[in-house]
Amino acid sequence: MNIDMIRASAARAEGHVRRTPLLNSHFLDEIAGRRVWIKPECLQHTGSFKFRGAWSALSSLNPEARAKGVIAYSSGNHAQGVALASKMHGAPAVIIMPKDSPRLKIANTRAYGAEVVLYDRAGESREEIGAKLAEERGLTLIKPYDEPQVIAGQGTTGLEIAQQAAEAGIENADVIVCCGGGGLTSGIALALEAEAPSFRVRPAEPEGFDDAARSLAQGKIVGNARPLGSICDAIVTPQPGDLTYPIMQRLAGPGLVVSDDEALQAMAQAFNRLKLVAEPGGAVALAAALFRGDEIEGDDVIVTISGGNVDAEMFERALQTRG
Repeated sequence: MNIDMIRASAARAEGHVRRTPLLNSHFLDEIAGRRVWIKPECLQHTGSFKFRGAWSALSSLNPEARAKGVIAYSSGNHAQGVALASKMHGAPAVIIMPKDSPRLKIANTRAYGAEVVLYDRAGESREEIGAKLAEERGLTLIKPYDEPQVIAGQGTTGLEIAQQAAEAGIENADVIVCCGGGGLTSGIALALEAEAPSFRVRPAEPEGFDDAARSLAQGKIVGNARPLGSICDAIVTPQPGDLTYPIMQRLAGPGLVVSDDEALQAMAQAFNRLKLVAEPGGAVALAAALFRGDEIEGDDVIVTISGGNVDAEMFERALQTRG
């Protein structure tokens, strides 16, 4: 993985991937006690940054492999990204999703034209299911985060942040990233190392599923004790990736951890102040900026809202949350 791959991915994405803005709200600044800049990937195609990595992976395949089709596993956002990117490339897609994924994410993935295979994540292995189907049908597996072209695609977010921050006059900042397996975190970190080296990337995670924070603190990959239990389903992963962790270990600062309730409060603030719809996992970086200010340095902080694919019931719950 290197900056050249990210730049090449950005070139292939031209005209296909949205360049999301960098937003600011005086009200959020007051809560955080510093300027908070938001990179709203909830406005990306499919409502998540995952489309970047999916497009990068699909566009890098040779035509023969692409024609046979691809397979992916995901709780929803990578699923939708691969489904749409495959449709735009005219490639078949099979997506393996947990049965307990939000209904909206399952429905959207099917609506993009993908074949959805549901599994029980408490008792079945998505990796085993995926490997079997890939072998039987000759499909190319596109991993959700531990895949070079996926990381390169997510890294295009970092290229945009560097340029937009320069335009806004931001010279130093912690860049807080919603972190599951680490694809977005490591991709942004690589991009900023080249384009904005004074910035520091920091992963944000929900309590009980802070494998990236604990791995960084212990200097080795450690996993989560349980596979389920957080409303932040989009970023609940077993452990950091074998490819993503070394990048984070080299370039990322300490992880930040927030509660589910704080993620809900951040969702409400994003909607009330910027009219942005965030899902719980997509709001943890904003929650860290708003409620973990004593762990952040400097006058500016940049956060990702990594996704906005939330069921109406969960969004209503967020809007009713009181800090």
